[in-house]
Amino acid sequence: MTDRPAPAQAAKRPPPFPFADGSVPAGSRGAFDLPISRVSSGNEVSLPVRIVHGAKPGPVLFVSAAIHGNEVTGVEIVRRLLKKVSPKTLSGTLLCVPIVNVYGFVGNSRYLPDRRDLNRSFPGSPAGSLASQLAYLFRTEIIERADFGIDLHSAAIHRMNLPQIRISPDCPKAEELAFAFGAPAVITSSLREKSLRQVALDAGVEMLLYEAGEGLRFDDFSIRTGVNGIMRVMCAMGMIHSKRLEKPMPAPARSTRSTWVRAPRGGVCVLTAHAGAIVSEGQALAKVGDPTGDEEEIVRSPIDGIIIGHATLPIVNQGDALIHVAEVKRFDTVADRVDEITDAILSDVMLDEDEVL
Repeated sequence: MTDRPAPAQAAKRPPPFPFADGSVPAGSRGAFDLPISRVSSGNEVSLPVRIVHGAKPGPVLFVSAAIHGNEVTGVEIVRRLLKKVSPKTLSGTLLCVPIVNVYGFVGNSRYLPDRRDLNRSFPGSPAGSLASQLAYLFRTEIIERADFGIDLHSAAIHRMNLPQIRISPDCPKAEELAFAFGAPAVITSSLREKSLRQVALDAGVEMLLYEAGEGLRFDDFSIRTGVNGIMRVMCAMGMIHSKRLEKPMPAPARSTRSTWVRAPRGGVCVLTAHAGAIVSEGQALAKVGDPTGDEEEIVRSPIDGIIIGHATLPIVNQGDALIHVAEVKRFDTVADRVDEITDAILSDVMLDEDEVL
């Protein structure tokens, strides 16, 4: 009698994921609301955290949105992402904070009630200002539990951004995963003091910053790019598996320098080039004219590049930021590559849960 081969050993099931005063068993979801403070009416405000803890071991990825309360695109991205990811097929843990700045979100404001910018308040302190206390809570409960992070942003009010990924210099893991994300542009930008990116890197957690869309507005292109981009990153990290997600995207436009083109005078502005457009040095980007007469000035691009953002309010004052141009490498091919990425995003139907293994 011949011995039968031993069956392949199943992947070891990870232990429960401890969080706050509880834990999330492997292969399940958890919902937590971390107390922040009480508002002047006495009602408690909490930080919403949603956890998908996989049935198989793997890395911990945090995804956060609305660190600026009026940047709502990311909130919808996280909502859709949570519907797509199944804990039964996930390897690792997805740690989601759909609304970081709850106060600003409720009040349609970028800032906290004390007018502080939460993204300039890290690493925070348990005994500091409200912004500092919230930054401390997010750092200790979210960042320090993760292996990698993705923070979701949009442009400010009356501006819009082309979907783009921003990474810090000398972060090889972030650079690799930025290409996996599949946004039209990847911008390498310096760290800002007291920012989320700075404190995450100090804790050894590299991350991507996703910029897309407009404050207090949804647009399907930015949302679709964000959801599928995060899932491509998860695929590249080995957290999920899908043949469609594993298909490489065209190379994005790359930049290490950008500049805002400003209004040379006050008046009304008519843009002649918009986000995603490839522009050359000296090309006309806008006209700013006298609203009561025929006088107008042409605004031109100072560099070869791609427009990654622009103002949406046509009424401008002298010095207002009008158009954000990122200088690009391989300028001769960037238009074709951006068109390929845009076509791929627009033709990419959102994945159903059963397509993700």
